[in-house]
Amino acid sequence: MRVGFIDTVHPIVREQFVEKGWKCDDLSNFRADQIKSKIHNYDGIIIRSRIKLNRDFLQSADKLQFIGRPGSGLENIDLDYCKNRKIRVFRSPEGNMNAVAEHGLGMLLSLFNNLNRADKEVRLGKWNREGNRGIELGNLTVGLIGYGYVGPAFAKVLSGFGSRILAFDKYKQGFGTELVEEVEMDSIYKNADIVSLHVPLSQDTKGMVDKAFIDRFSKPFFLLNTARGNCVQITDLMVAIEDGRIRGACLDVLEYESSSFEEIQGKSKDVQKLLRNDKVLLSPHIAGWTHEAKRKMGEILAAKITSKFN
Repeated sequence: MRVGFIDTVHPIVREQFVEKGWKCDDLSNFRADQIKSKIHNYDGIIIRSRIKLNRDFLQSADKLQFIGRPGSGLENIDLDYCKNRKIRVFRSPEGNMNAVAEHGLGMLLSLFNNLNRADKEVRLGKWNREGNRGIELGNLTVGLIGYGYVGPAFAKVLSGFGSRILAFDKYKQGFGTELVEEVEMDSIYKNADIVSLHVPLSQDTKGMVDKAFIDRFSKPFFLLNTARGNCVQITDLMVAIEDGRIRGACLDVLEYESSSFEEIQGKSKDVQKLLRNDKVLLSPHIAGWTHEAKRKMGEILAAKITSKFN
């Protein structure tokens, strides 16, 4: 078995493959066209988000048996083509779900308690207690959209605060517990004080948070997005923040990210509004980026692959 590593991942993946006697090649510094010219040599590929494995690219991979992607997102892989070609696709969302959940909670607590602003003010000699009075999470209703891996992990970290937790998943039923109420979207539109996205990027979810979505809510709410940037239309979000329909936003991901999530593309007026608005808390797509998560994603991915190809 010969495996090409298109992106860098935790060394544990390569180590487990080498233990099985597989040959592993580092392609992480190769351009897409160079990889395409070599892909016919490989039985397996490990990738993150740097390159799109579309139909045209994969047609050259006539030996390919599997693709492995640490984490959860598979939007850069043509899954229909893989299914038709019987190319197995592996991922490891279990590996970073706790990291994403903890990061999301941290962003909410920081926003609700004005920690970024208060820190800057104290450093400047300002002691503004009343202006930085916070909000308690336990008094709020949280609506989770998507309940795959991260949704339950986020519900778990919220459980100690006493919040009411509602969850909707278009493709999953029967997951309600004493902690989480399984509901339809109408209940989230009516009751949610916080909306947290836990969905993959697809035709259904691209641009889902737009003016029409926001207008369906019965009251102003906070938005948390640790999923994919393109799920939220930033222009509509900023208008809603300015007119009070959205009380604030925590965004680990942005519509303007490059396809590999490594940078923000362009400097539009909306980006400038985001950067200036203290009702918005930003981080650079790092919710699942902990040291522990990197290793766990690698371990889980390698175990899944090696268990199927003995």
